[in-house]
Amino acid sequence: MLFASVLAAAFVLAPVATAAQDPLALTIARLHYEGGGDWYSDPSSLPNLLEFINAHTAIRTTKEEARVRLLDEDLFAYPLLYVTGHGNISLSDAEVARLRHYLDAGGFLHADDNYGMDEPFRRLMRRVYPTKDFVELPADHEIFRCHFELPNGLPKVHEHDGQRPRALGLFEGTRLLVLYTVESDLGDGWEDADVHNNPDHIREAALRMGTNIVVWALTH
Repeated sequence: MLFASVLAAAFVLAPVATAAQDPLALTIARLHYEGGGDWYSDPSSLPNLLEFINAHTAIRTTKEEARVRLLDEDLFAYPLLYVTGHGNISLSDAEVARLRHYLDAGGFLHADDNYGMDEPFRRLMRRVYPTKDFVELPADHEIFRCHFELPNGLPKVHEHDGQRPRALGLFEGTRLLVLYTVESDLGDGWEDADVHNNPDHIREAALRMGTNIVVWALTH
């Protein structure tokens, strides 16, 4: 599979080099999109998640996220894509085709609704996979216990519309291609503590969930 060597490299431990110096260190690529939505929101979220993963798993990580557009030549250097925002997402037909190729080739997309992204993201995914529907992952799904135990499933960080948090997936057979977390706002939970003043246990739950997502993507 296209990403096999990249995923294997993410688990190699360099005994001397720091993560910042390690050419095999894993990063998460934030998707830069057009359409007016703030793709860059929660700027401290991914660096904090990467630091947490580096401290609590055997995965070596970079200190900073990558940022990538779908038509960039280095898209396939990143096994994990992350997309968030509060508003519209607009992709060209070429970008939609590239995203589908990326996912079909073994890439993984985590979309986290930062409140206001839901309708545009669902519309986008209907273009990427017209015949696929989102399926809710139950609280006993392995993604909630593949590293940290999260017995209640997806944690709730912010209330938004007061609905329960849901982890939704698009699958190809048994392989999870896209994880969409809605009514949770994990990215806000990953941010610096003084940004949203979330309680420590909420931030910890969000970071643990983010770690599980990365571990799942790398091992499945």
